[in-house]
Amino acid sequence: MTSGFQRRDVLRLAAAASAAMAAAGVRAQSPWPTRPVTMIVPFPAGGGTDAFARPLSAQFTKLTGQTLVIDNRGGAGGTVGASIAAKAAPDGYTLFMGAVHHAIAPSIYPKLDYDLEKDFVPLLLLANVPQVVVVNPKRVTETTLKAFVANAKQNPGKLNYASAGAGTSHHLAGELFKLQTGTFITHIPYRGAGPALQDLIAGNVDVMFDGLGSSAQHIKAGRIKALMVAGSKRNPAFPDVPCAAEVGLPDYTVTTWYGLWAPKGTPAEVQARIVDDMKKALASDELKTIWASNGSEIPNVTNAAYAAFVNAEIKRWAAVVKASGAKLE
Repeated sequence: MTSGFQRRDVLRLAAAASAAMAAAGVRAQSPWPTRPVTMIVPFPAGGGTDAFARPLSAQFTKLTGQTLVIDNRGGAGGTVGASIAAKAAPDGYTLFMGAVHHAIAPSIYPKLDYDLEKDFVPLLLLANVPQVVVVNPKRVTETTLKAFVANAKQNPGKLNYASAGAGTSHHLAGELFKLQTGTFITHIPYRGAGPALQDLIAGNVDVMFDGLGSSAQHIKAGRIKALMVAGSKRNPAFPDVPCAAEVGLPDYTVTTWYGLWAPKGTPAEVQARIVDDMKKALASDELKTIWASNGSEIPNVTNAAYAAFVNAEIKRWAAVVKASGAKLE
């Protein structure tokens, strides 16, 4: 009797010790998130970044039970929001959703008060989005890119194009287009792709070199017309729109991409949890459907590979800025 009782007592003590050790292990892992997370989006609502940020926010909330709050901080081609994010507490509760614009900024802004590669830790790429040349059909009556280019050559400076701001991919895509077609189209910068796109739809500007993420729904609705998709192949979501290689611009390859960073100093275990949760969100049927409808791809690029990708993009766009002579206006 006594030995049986002792054995049961020992088993209970062992079980309790095991549970305590497990609980201590969980506490040591610093579970994330235990409260709402803020994601700084450095452009006004309604632009290409928002087209991906808001569905991602909804899926993240569904997955984790915690709200991912979108904080739109537009201005200076996305650099205002980047500066704010760089100074945030490195605890995993402030994230930064940047874009290709932030790889361009170091070459076109004379002075930035943050360094994309030193003040942030790269987490993962969220989307690759082809660039598209879109026009207001009431202002631009040409229905092919060839005819549009001919018109631009005959009327230098008469046509204009909207961008999300000086130094953004919209701006550089326009300058690269001018360089490769031998045209001059007047640049009109806005405080984000959302306002620029709305002015294009309203008929206040002629053309925009936009990412499909924000233009797709308006192309499908007939509000704007797509003349060309950048790159060497047509986009599955818009099979009737010719690609750049088909219309004589084989070197016009412009992709808008969006990615996620955290402030430097964010604990490694928190970084890993963020990447894991975001990858799960991107793997959901809901986001796969939304990304596909926008003509976008979901990359599988994280951490060190993401850092290498960003570094290569910074160098690539520096060459484009130099060749085109693009500058702040």
